[in-house]
Amino acid sequence: MLNGILYWLNTGIPWRDLPERYGPWKSVYTRFRRWSLQGVWEHVFEELIAQDIVDEGTLMLDSITVKVHQHGNGAKKGTKRPSAAVEED
Repeated sequence: MLNGILYWLNTGIPWRDLPERYGPWKSVYTRFRRWSLQGVWEHVFEELIAQDIVDEGTLMLDSITVKVHQHGNGAKKGTKRPSAAVEED
């Protein structure tokens, strides 16, 4: 399952498009989510930095790096975002 998680992280594809050779996509996602909630990824990154395998700059993401599914581009039409709300006195 780790290979499936690494494949997903590298490609940014939707979970449902994960190749079958990595097992059921839902199982891979569940493992990734569980590890995220338990802080496993933070520990892995800390160890990679401590062993001088990567530097902190390598682990940083920005909006150019993050891939969004074509249907995940925003809220439903007609809804207001909290930042767009104007306070009235």
